[in-house]
Amino acid sequence: MHPLTRRRQEEKERRRNDILDAAQRVAAERGLDSLSMDQVAREARLSRGLLYVYFRDKHDLESGICERALRDLYTRFEKLSPAKQSGLEHVVALGRAYVAFAAECPLQFEALVRFEATDAATMGTESNDYACLAAGARVHALITTALETGMRDGSIATTAGTPNTIALALWAMTHGTIQVARMKRAVLTQHGVTPEALVEQTLRMAAIALSEGK
Repeated sequence: MHPLTRRRQEEKERRRNDILDAAQRVAAERGLDSLSMDQVAREARLSRGLLYVYFRDKHDLESGICERALRDLYTRFEKLSPAKQSGLEHVVALGRAYVAFAAECPLQFEALVRFEATDAATMGTESNDYACLAAGARVHALITTALETGMRDGSIATTAGTPNTIALALWAMTHGTIQVARMKRAVLTQHGVTPEALVEQTLRMAAIALSEGK
């Protein structure tokens, strides 16, 4: 690649990251519902016209935040070395890492929740939606790899299902539990259950289900 072309690409990526940083600052203060392109342009010290070069609307901007969140999640998952762990232990560790991510990065988790509610039919070919899907697929691949390892080492029953389907089921289970733990605290308190206990119970049930019948 020509040095000038590389510098231009690096500058474009830097500007895009600056915009996302500004958007996350605004959203952290006001919430994603109140996020606006005008606020982000002011925070990033850019003209509205230049902002629209990088993100076509508010949804596209939120998708950018989501993609960044998925990249962060992928990095967290990748750092969990499977060495000296069974495949099942690795899968449970991935679940705990997702719970920790949601607790430490509530704004990014909320962006994921919003993206997952997006109708695929409304996704634009030039938006950041497909980048989010690609980033999510990379995270999904790490989970399926851990499941495949567990099936090979015997810690996960081969009758549990296909790794691809199991990975989606585990995501749905863990993601839903995190949302209940975050949003239904009054109900949990009524039943004498802490959010942490609910999460632990979900992970325990998942581990039992995966190893059953092996």
